[in-house]
Amino acid sequence: MEDSLDYTSDLSSDPDLWNNQSFLLNKTAGSVYITGLSPVMNKIINILLIISLFITMVSLGCTMEVSKIKRHLMKPKGLAIAVLAQYGIMPLLAFSLVTLFQQSGMKAVVVLIIGCCPGGTLSNILALALQGDMNLSILMTSCSTFLAFGIMPLLLSIYCRGLNVQNVMPFVEITISLVMILVPCGVGILINYYRPQYARFITRAGFTSLFIVVLGIIIVYSTGKGDVILTVLSAPLMVCSAIMPLIGFGFGYLLSWLFRLTPSERRTVAIETGCQNTQLCATILKLVFPTDLMGPLFLFPMVYAIFQLMEGALLVVLFRAHQRFTITAKDKYQAAIGEDREASDESV
Repeated sequence: MEDSLDYTSDLSSDPDLWNNQSFLLNKTAGSVYITGLSPVMNKIINILLIISLFITMVSLGCTMEVSKIKRHLMKPKGLAIAVLAQYGIMPLLAFSLVTLFQQSGMKAVVVLIIGCCPGGTLSNILALALQGDMNLSILMTSCSTFLAFGIMPLLLSIYCRGLNVQNVMPFVEITISLVMILVPCGVGILINYYRPQYARFITRAGFTSLFIVVLGIIIVYSTGKGDVILTVLSAPLMVCSAIMPLIGFGFGYLLSWLFRLTPSERRTVAIETGCQNTQLCATILKLVFPTDLMGPLFLFPMVYAIFQLMEGALLVVLFRAHQRFTITAKDKYQAAIGEDREASDESV
């Protein structure tokens, strides 16, 4: 035991190690992480995140149509409920889970930021698979992205004070990052308006780039220093990333049911509530926060993305199975009624 204490003392007092940029200290949590990644690899990851986020936001802009947006704005009930679910349920849920699992420092920050993020493009694909209202889905994703410029810093300011982590939150840098993502969104809108034939291809490219970058970065970190990932992504963080999408889906559906939206709108609001823009969150965590403060915790949104994809796919499977059995039962019922009518006609 004494030998291990001496080793830790030598580790933390070694000046050469402290000068090495691959040695990361989480000042808030009081934990030491050795990532095993060179500064060059860190820069490559930063560039990949920026390029991937740019493509994703352009693809999001390509899904926006001014005529459809105007149509929903004329009847804003569904949109208002959707925005309330997005920025009311998820931030409060993130705060509640952080408090429940007694997370502090940067671990609390990453959960809060993912909870306050706008919706992502994955929600549009899941809404389509669930036969939701696609116009509402696209509009909700678009509006939550544009509203994030003002609402996200406000929500972070409120909830960070409750957890006493406001001192480590760079609000100005986060706000600037949110403003910057509006530029590629605008580019996507222009492409969809002037060159709509390219919009579908760009949309697919944005979705594909998301998962390529997520898997690539996780593989790089796993091969570089896998034990750091296992240390940082502790059981409470894994539980948060696993149950946040599910609870978001459930409360989003419940809220839309209480306001008597149509079934397709309920499914849309549910999916939009649980699905967050994990790519935006990961980019903010990686680029806005100091590396020695964030460490590998920026991987948390990617784990969240994997869980929300799996849970969303499970909902699609359950919905399709329900549809199939319901239609089959209905067909059998109608066939039985037809046979009874034929039998009655023959008896007459």
